[in-house]
Amino acid sequence: MSHPLIPQIINFATPIAESLGLELVGAVFHTNQHPPVLRLDIRNFHQDTGLDDCERMSYAIEESLDAANIISEPYLLEISSPGISKFLDNDRDFIAFKGFSVTVNTSEPYKGKNQWIGQLVGRDQTAIYINQKGRQVTIPRSLIMTVELQEGR
Repeated sequence: MSHPLIPQIINFATPIAESLGLELVGAVFHTNQHPPVLRLDIRNFHQDTGLDDCERMSYAIEESLDAANIISEPYLLEISSPGISKFLDNDRDFIAFKGFSVTVNTSEPYKGKNQWIGQLVGRDQTAIYINQKGRQVTIPRSLIMTVELQEGR
């Protein structure tokens, strides 16, 4: 369960991240640590997220977050990159992992199956395309719950 301040922090931090060409992809407030730690995960829209992106976000948000007084007690601010997620969820992921093995899970059976495994060919507005043993399979996006990278394949 996330901390009750997280939605307010996300609403506050998202426009700041976007103004820097970054995406806020997550926020966690660890109140079980002393002092508590607020971690914001960011991703660069245009390139691999680097230390300079984390520094830019830290400088941009630090003073304004304190001034907004959303968190009334002393805390540590950490800005980090979420790293590579095993779930593909944006256009950049689908481009970067083209040709990789993926598992596509559907919300309801499609052609009798809820799970499809194959090499990622791509996606468009209507479908995700995978290659299964030389045959392209088209899965409607409206049925897709998750697209997950296969480990070690």
